[in-house]
Amino acid sequence: MMESRDITVGELYDQFVAPTYGRFPIHPSRGKGVDLWDEDGKHFLDFAAGVAVNSLGHAHPALIEVFKNQPSDLIHCSNLYQPRSQGELARVLTDQVVQAPGKCFFTNSGTEANEGLIKLARRFGEVVPSSSGKPRREIISFLGSFHGRSTGSMAVTGQEKIRAGFGPLMEGFVHLPFNDIEAFRNALTEDSVAVFMEAVQGEGGIHVATPEFVSAVAQICQERDVLLFFDEVQCGMGRCGDLAGWRCISGAAEIVPDGVSWAKGIGAGFPIGAIWFRDRPAGALSLCDLLGPGSHGATYGGSPLACEIGRVVIDTIASDNLLSNAAVLGKSIIAQAEHSQLPMISEVRGLGLMVGFQLDVERFEKSTTLQSDGRAISVAVVDALSEAGLLTVPAGADVVRWLPPLVVCQEDVDKAFGIMEKVLNHLMK
Repeated sequence: MMESRDITVGELYDQFVAPTYGRFPIHPSRGKGVDLWDEDGKHFLDFAAGVAVNSLGHAHPALIEVFKNQPSDLIHCSNLYQPRSQGELARVLTDQVVQAPGKCFFTNSGTEANEGLIKLARRFGEVVPSSSGKPRREIISFLGSFHGRSTGSMAVTGQEKIRAGFGPLMEGFVHLPFNDIEAFRNALTEDSVAVFMEAVQGEGGIHVATPEFVSAVAQICQERDVLLFFDEVQCGMGRCGDLAGWRCISGAAEIVPDGVSWAKGIGAGFPIGAIWFRDRPAGALSLCDLLGPGSHGATYGGSPLACEIGRVVIDTIASDNLLSNAAVLGKSIIAQAEHSQLPMISEVRGLGLMVGFQLDVERFEKSTTLQSDGRAISVAVVDALSEAGLLTVPAGADVVRWLPPLVVCQEDVDKAFGIMEKVLNHLMK
């Protein structure tokens, strides 16, 4: 057998790994906090954080402690049983995150979590039909949204490029302009059963829901008995300055959704997703009891190890004051960006540690230095930043995302701005 070092990482991927990702030629080897090193010892400032996954940064002591101790007790057991760790995490999500009566179901990813919400909506539409007695099946989401890449979650995603080439997808989904109250109000029909919303659209380019829009959607949903789901996979778990991303929207703190999905930051690098269902009437049952035995499942969902990690992550976010850190540094980043007048950046927007830099595409297209090679401008800029030691994430064709770990500090932010200014000034030539 060929020794592992007899072949480069790039060759390994070319020969043995499916090309489902447009990967950058970076070969991570180890990390600590906000810092990451590749196989050759090159240092990177990690403002991608695994696309908002590494909420506690790399190799956080609290997580290392779980990995050292929990596996010696129990890694996995069947969901036919009742491990305490799953119940404890469900209690934390209900009491501390959502802060309203309800119940949880555990998955392995955000896509799985959103699939569960789709099933809940369909079941609710059966037991609470339209005035004509027909099951309600229409689910509404918003243009620019992203809810996953399975067939169901693609159908609810409001980006044609995600859905293209995979039809026919599930029927019954409507995609409306984001932050357009009248379009939403006018689109509701007798068949409408649920709404998916991100408080901040991540993959769509860091677009923040307006307070007026969130409040109006919540009120209309309540009036029409339409379920309101918040997709918190990227914007939740402290990323925007609160464990609940929607509570970071002005005036939305009192909103109680009917369902919430999480993943990414809740595991801080370990695969775990979760759904919360509200305790509210749904026909003869409660909404949180609609998916009864045999109606849904996830073999690996809610394992003792995953749930212990999730609980420790939430505890650490609270004990280390990371919510305040995200809120304060998020405002500092946007203010600093506006003050710095970064070249070739037309707008900076975001909430907490979820910041998007809108690229001036026309100016970049005139650059003789930037070699996009047919790639989106955002991808080419992210590549240039990574070569200079700053890891970021593209969002669509023209936005660069900063998604640093919640443990990031002002010194890290200053370093990131220094790299970004240097790279962008170079690309102006």
